Amino acid sequence: MARDDRLAGSARRFDAADRADRLRLIRSRRVGAVTFHRLLAEHGSAAAALAALPEVARAAGVDNYAPCPVEVVDHEMAAARLKGARLVCHGEAAYPRLLADLPDAPPVLWVQGDIELLSRPMVAMVGARNASSLGLRMARRMAEGLAQAGFVVVSGLARGIDAAAHEAAMPTGTVAVQAGGVDVDYPQENARLAADLRERGAVISEQPMGCEPQARHFPLRNRIVSGLARAVVVVEAAARSGSLITAREAGDQGRDVMAVPGHPFDARAAGCNQLIRDGATLVRGPADVVEAMGLSPIAERAPRLPDHPPLPGPVPERRPLGETAGLHQQILDRLGPSPLAEDQLIRDLALPAADVAPELLTLELEGRVIRQAGGLLARAV
Repeated sequence: MARDDRLAGSARRFDAADRADRLRLIRSRRVGAVTFHRLLAEHGSAAAALAALPEVARAAGVDNYAPCPVEVVDHEMAAARLKGARLVCHGEAAYPRLLADLPDAPPVLWVQGDIELLSRPMVAMVGARNASSLGLRMARRMAEGLAQAGFVVVSGLARGIDAAAHEAAMPTGTVAVQAGGVDVDYPQENARLAADLRERGAVISEQPMGCEPQARHFPLRNRIVSGLARAVVVVEAAARSGSLITAREAGDQGRDVMAVPGHPFDARAAGCNQLIRDGATLVRGPADVVEAMGLSPIAERAPRLPDHPPLPGPVPERRPLGETAGLHQQILDRLGPSPLAEDQLIRDLALPAADVAPELLTLELEGRVIRQAGGLLARAV
């Protein structure tokens, strides 16, 4: 099945074998979300892509490659049944519509709780873990108002602003995106909140059941938080924080980025003030958020949103996956633990920046390349 079958306008139904094959494909070594979609586009089905993987890996210089064993996926699905988690595949009706349009959309999502929440319009709220009392009050007020306006509030289940937003929106709908597995409570101090979300809201993740979150999982989690939502609201954030990474991701995804201003002397407001300086919409409460989006979420529920509207602009031509794997290897061969400037890497490759940048993002999301401050890149050790 080609990835763009979703543009045909009707959701697919996958049988048990296809769902297992899709899970095997994304759990296979060196297969990230972008590679997954390209493999499907080239080979037509997950089963065919799995069969082609060893040859694709060989073209990239990896011998004796084997896809994810069937037993691993069987174990993951058995664990999900015990935990009451449901698998939602990209292309199914239950898969969140805005998220589906991203080039790096998660191929699969595990969901615990009310799956119907994923079909409602969402606004993301993120902010500082060490939030101030004022920031927590603002987060609660913002989440309550957005929930009353008909939005599902999505966040990352972190302490501070995330937790306050989830708690305030719980009566009407909130979704938590986990960096680890949906059955892994992180941080542990939010275990009771996570349990409430499984009963009264929803918890989702693209990671395997039982996966303990690692540092590389949080940027992946952040892209889902912003990808689910029409807008991302930052309540409090330091100048260098995960919340700003989520805001930048939201901007790249074409989402509205909004921020609550703070006092210039408060370090926890520095990130929000910086976002506003750089063009984010200043918001003082939920009414400002709804007005800035220029839509009524209540009216949006009927009729439903159009099925996967086409992305603006021309569709970029995709190179064969074998060529992509070769380019990935060229990039990795030129990188080491010592940082290298991105523009120097592009000059060394003697390729257009437009060809290299998307593959750098793919390698970064797969945890094989680390991006550092100042436009520097290093190979993950």
